[in-house]
Formats: sequence, structure tokens, C-alpha cells
Amino acid sequence: MATAISMGHAMFTTPSDREIVLTRVVDAPRRVVWDASTNPKHVPHWMLGPDGWTMPVCEIDLHPGGKWHFVWCGSDGTTMAMRGVYRDVIAPERLVSTESWGGDWRETLNTLSLTEKNGKTTVVSTILWPSKEAREAALRTGMLDGWSQSYERLDDYLRTLDRSPRFEAQQLSRVTRR
Repeated sequence: MATAISMGHAMFTTPSDREIVLTRVVDAPRRVVWDASTNPKHVPHWMLGPDGWTMPVCEIDLHPGGKWHFVWCGSDGTTMAMRGVYRDVIAPERLVSTESWGGDWRETLNTLSLTEKNGKTTVVSTILWPSKEAREAALRTGMLDGWSQSYERLDDYLRTLDRSPRFEAQQLSRVTRR
């Protein structure tokens, strides 16, 4: 049975036993949200989860078959690393990748979809686990709260970026060169 949970401006749903879907509207054009989500210059500024975490490692090789690797550090010295492989990259609208936390955690399939209307972008991020039990274990980590906080931080970060037509043209050029 599908459930829905609202946290801040994010809506989380569970359309199947193995999925969690985040839906959120971001006040920025799709190209800017894409760049903030795929450029290692931007990702460490917002994809941090709860307060007190930093991302000292952010490696992104953005093309099908390319790899990504993120490492977060908590203020208490705790570290957390994730890595994966990009399966589908359709700039600036869709990104599909695997995600592995290592250890006992099973690999997930993550899909990011971005649609724009009136200069705002609807983000739909889906995580597909290999089993219901794996999804439930991930939910017990508090991941929804961290995920929601990251997207709140994204809104704040996007307000600091230059959104002039020249800047956006440069970002689109970077995206289409891949």
C-alpha cells in the first residue's frame, strides 16, 4: 500500500514495497537544478543531509558507464561513503545510477527526473531497493530527514548562484557537450 509523508517542502511516497519517491518543487530553472545536481563544484554545497556534515570527496564522471563517489564527514568524525555507476544520462531531464553504501547494504537503482514549468523545477527522485526489507532498513536510518534537509539546503544554495542568461547559456553548453 502506498503511503505519503510530508517533510518541509518534500513529499515522500512509497508506490511499491521496494521504492521511495521524493517529489519537490525547486525555485530555479531545470538547467540550473541539473547543474547543481551533477557538477562536483556544486553538489558538496547542498547534498549534506543533517546539519554538521561536509562532503570532502565528490567525484562525478557524468556519462553512461561513468562512476560517482561521495564521502561525507560528520562533526563527530563519523564518515559515510557511497558510490555508483551512471546508467542513463539525459541532460537536463533524467539521470539513472546505481548506489552502493558498501558493507551489508544492497545496491539501489536511483532515478532523478526534472521537469520545468514557469521557471520552477519539479524534482522527482526515486530509489528502488532490491527488497522491501532493504528499503525498510534504509528508512530506519533517518534518511528521509537528511534527504529533506538536503533539498532545503539546495533551495538556499540556488539563490546564491548567478542566473543571468550568460551563466545559464554556459551551463547548457557544458551539459550538451557531454
